Amino acid sequence: MRAVFTANKGRLAWIGLLGWLWFGLALAATPTRTVLVMGDSLSAAYGLPVEQGWVALLGERLAQQSPPWRVINASVSGETTGGGAARFAAALDEHKPAVVVLELGANDALRGLPLEQAQTHLQTMIDQARAGGAKVLLVGIEIPPNYGPDYTAALQAMYRNLAADKALAFLPFLLEPIAADLANFQPDGLHPIAAAQPAVRDHVWTALAPLLD
Repeated sequence: MRAVFTANKGRLAWIGLLGWLWFGLALAATPTRTVLVMGDSLSAAYGLPVEQGWVALLGERLAQQSPPWRVINASVSGETTGGGAARFAAALDEHKPAVVVLELGANDALRGLPLEQAQTHLQTMIDQARAGGAKVLLVGIEIPPNYGPDYTAALQAMYRNLAADKALAFLPFLLEPIAADLANFQPDGLHPIAAAQPAVRDHVWTALAPLLD
């Protein structure tokens, strides 16, 4: 009787081991899919260790919940839509993303650059991403009210109209969950502190998750 029990126990152990081996092989055979984040300082973790930024936190969530997916952060502090457009094709060619998160335009607005120009740059990047087979999440931003209500409204309309015209996944305001409380920001009043980054990550996740099919 003991011999039969021991044999069955050994057989179950082998079945379990084979199951884990099969799972490991299946996981290894699953191609890695990339989310490319093309943004400015808000996505580049300005003033913080990069691992504390919302993009790095997003990468951690993907590793836990969606292992085939990874994040490449191509964000650069101070980037404008023109700067992003100039290096976007090379980033697409290098990383071949399945999803692109576009978070650009704040620096155009802060410098008072023509929004028509910013819109053209964003349109170009959207078209390039789609031509490469990527889905696009457009992320908007708002600027301080001292730039005037007309310019602020025009910036919001630019993002909204682009999203509608291109039928894009759209997050109107990256910092919406934290914007009302200045305690969430570094001394410059523009860039979130480390403690606020998870809320930004969670906000982006609501729009990004449906694209990860």
